Amino acid sequence: MTHSVTLIPGDGTGPELTEATRRVLEATGVRFAWDLHHAGVDVMREAGTPLPEETLASVRRTGVALKGPITTPIGTGFRSVNVALRHELGLYACIRPCKSYAGVRSRYDNVDLVVVRENTEDLYAGIEYASGTPEAARVIELLNGLQPRQIAPSSGISVKPISPEASERIIRHAFEYARRHGRRRVSCITKANIMKFTDGLFLSVFREVARDFPEIEPWETLVDALCMGLVQRPEEFDVLVLPNLYGDIISDLTAGLVGGLGVAPGANIGTHAAVFEATHGSAPKYKGQNKVNPTAMILSGKLMLEHLGEDDAARRLEAAVAAVIAEGDRVTYDMKPSRDDPSAVGTAEYADAIIEALAGEGASR
Repeated sequence: MTHSVTLIPGDGTGPELTEATRRVLEATGVRFAWDLHHAGVDVMREAGTPLPEETLASVRRTGVALKGPITTPIGTGFRSVNVALRHELGLYACIRPCKSYAGVRSRYDNVDLVVVRENTEDLYAGIEYASGTPEAARVIELLNGLQPRQIAPSSGISVKPISPEASERIIRHAFEYARRHGRRRVSCITKANIMKFTDGLFLSVFREVARDFPEIEPWETLVDALCMGLVQRPEEFDVLVLPNLYGDIISDLTAGLVGGLGVAPGANIGTHAAVFEATHGSAPKYKGQNKVNPTAMILSGKLMLEHLGEDDAARRLEAAVAAVIAEGDRVTYDMKPSRDDPSAVGTAEYADAIIEALAGEGASR
């Protein structure tokens, strides 16, 4: 079977990482029909937008995209392509596995957890009112008329919507992920003891959905207690399901437990489409230097293989990546004991090592 996949190289170091990932994925033996389209700062001048409509149309057609990192300049009005893709394609679930690999520098061993983050609601819904504006004044006046606790007139306001429908969708996705991957436990992460009508709603829905998955243990953990627990005993956690803001913060924390964003893959999944991407930035200062570590994007490709039903290829790909990292000879500079180690290899050469490992595994089967 040949899988049609939209390929979005990104900008900065994105094209180098994407090319390395493409070669590794093809080396698994899975067949792809790549539909190449562009997004990011490099197409702004021509297209007038960082996310051309033809790129979106391709993802809608194929239902699957592999995307390189894309730059979002700060303070320019440039819309984040990542946010736009999630909005336009209805990608409600962000999946961030964090797993220890021998050879990656970390303070922890045996971490193997998955963050399942809701992508559409919470404080990231973008419903805000700036301090001192007439709109903020109207909202504050309305709220002050509804409650004894008064909001200062000069306040900025953010609204935190959490609905039962979106909560059920993401929580059910987390349990179904756990079932499909043989996971033993799903933890619901909230601050429901304080935010009783938003986080409390999320927790209430979690308890209802958990009844449909009796073979999976449901846990309930407050987000502050989770932070302490992850630092003390991260090996105890399995699948974490969180509202949007907590999910954003915790997914970076958990990436730090296993060596950083350079080894942390990501997927954003909706009902009709899925986008697989590294979780780090585009590192434009390293553009064209064949230097940046492609592990996170290659492992995102592994998630894509699983999504496509190519489980054996996904397993072989992860095993090859793990073997090359554990050996430690043909890895990029950031995975060496010293970052100025002259034996470090480039992005392409690291991909070559993984391809060789895949070939060797195939020969031994």
